[in-house]
Amino acid sequence: MKKLLLASVALIFSVALMAQEKFVDHLKFKTEEHDFGKIKQGVPVTYDFAIENTGKTPVVVESATASCGCTTPVRPEQPIMPGDANKITAGFNAGAPGPFTKTITVKLAGVDETKVITIKGEVLSAEEYDAYVKTKGKDSKDNKSKPNN
Repeated sequence: MKKLLLASVALIFSVALMAQEKFVDHLKFKTEEHDFGKIKQGVPVTYDFAIENTGKTPVVVESATASCGCTTPVRPEQPIMPGDANKITAGFNAGAPGPFTKTITVKLAGVDETKVITIKGEVLSAEEYDAYVKTKGKDSKDNKSKPNN
């Protein structure tokens, strides 16, 4: 009798595990990492992570949680319909010079699995940044950030 009970419990758990929703079944990121390159200290920058609902049901982005206070994610407030695209905006405002790597953990409603997206770059002091721009030119490939003016 115990063997039958154990087998039944094992079967129920295995079916439940197979039925769990996967993040990738619902939402696809165009990219999961963005490198701002060299940015100026104290000048906020943003990047829009493009997302698409690849599933068959509407998707609700329940939360987008930053790894620190200098990173501010903005998630869609409304459900994303099947086939539709939207964005998660990552804002960053550095208080100290140096390289950085920050993460945002994205959670979908009804899905246990999360997705981590990453922003990184190097913060230069105002003086270092001005010297860098003069040396490299304003159209440098490192100037990929979008300042918030």
